[in-house]
Amino acid sequence: MSEHEGTPVAAGIVAAIVGSSSSFVVVLAGFTAVGATPAQAASGLLTVFVSQALGMLWLALRYRTPITLAWSTPGAALLLSTGAVTGGWAAAVGAFVVSGVLILLTGLVPALGDLIARIPPSLARAMLAGVLLPICLEPVIGLADSPKYVGPVVLAWLVMHLISRRWAVPVALAVALLVVVVSAGSSVSAGDLVPSLTWTTPHWTAQAVVSLAIPLYIVTMASQNVPGLAIMKSFGYDVPWRETMTVTGVGTLAGAPFGGHAINLAAITAAMNAGPMAGPDRDRRWIATVSSAATYLVLALACGALTALVAAAPGDVMQAAAGLALLGTLAASLAGALADEHGREAAVICFVIAASGVTILGVGAAFWALVAGLLLRPLIAIGTIRRR
Repeated sequence: MSEHEGTPVAAGIVAAIVGSSSSFVVVLAGFTAVGATPAQAASGLLTVFVSQALGMLWLALRYRTPITLAWSTPGAALLLSTGAVTGGWAAAVGAFVVSGVLILLTGLVPALGDLIARIPPSLARAMLAGVLLPICLEPVIGLADSPKYVGPVVLAWLVMHLISRRWAVPVALAVALLVVVVSAGSSVSAGDLVPSLTWTTPHWTAQAVVSLAIPLYIVTMASQNVPGLAIMKSFGYDVPWRETMTVTGVGTLAGAPFGGHAINLAAITAAMNAGPMAGPDRDRRWIATVSSAATYLVLALACGALTALVAAAPGDVMQAAAGLALLGTLAASLAGALADEHGREAAVICFVIAASGVTILGVGAAFWALVAGLLLRPLIAIGTIRRR
């Protein structure tokens, strides 16, 4: 057995730990940014843990294929970048519902999936990169403003990069939580540690739908579901597209009133569960997905404690940890945005607008970035042809 091969059960456990520890702080920060209380944020985190685990169990056991699901980390970053919307947390939950409906329709109505597929990948990645940039600046800002708290987190991330890049973010987050535990002391009560679900009746506003629901759907499709499908194909597995979109759409819909923003096909953890790390026998790698799902259900029990610690964090320590967690995604997004030479100018404009954080007519920057990119891309192409 090669050093890159392992057992399905172990691979699934590692994938779940790496996947969740690398981004849970982004999810919590996103919920808080759009108006969630600590209890509502904890409920949202618990919901996405459970809904993705149940969806994975259904798909893996039904198809005997290592189909791995995840929460939408780019979607959570979008929430963090967009901030509060008209109507507060209830309106954000309404946007989650709309996004879930769109994901479900993607599975049921092929034309909708075709429409999303027509969005140039470079623009979708540029929009995501712009959303991520302000968040990824937080480690720099935090290191300057609160070196006592942020310094150990950044140092841990750098040291682990020299040892194992896969574990750099989880270890940095572990150090961040340790910093919080040491500094927060007794400010976290025992009652905060118990995970629980909190119902929020959805409320719909036009601003929340345009600023959150539509960009959340596009980011989730373009940055999670499409790459996740490609990764599975690269390992020789066919994903039942309609049923997967139905499962993730229903899971998102069911979880929205409890604070869950979106679940989708995984990308990085999918490679861990579908690749050689899950063993040499391709027909048994679906066991890794079952193992991941079981691990997510166990980790869900810690949602209350994680949320309480994040809420008690001093200075910019958790924002810095979130920025470090998203650096890899930012790098991949920028590379994808600039790879297409013919659409590079439009992608850069899309990136700059998304990164600006401007709000026009009550609608956030991510939406306007995509609109500008779609409008300018053909115009710039025509101008380029004429100059030749």
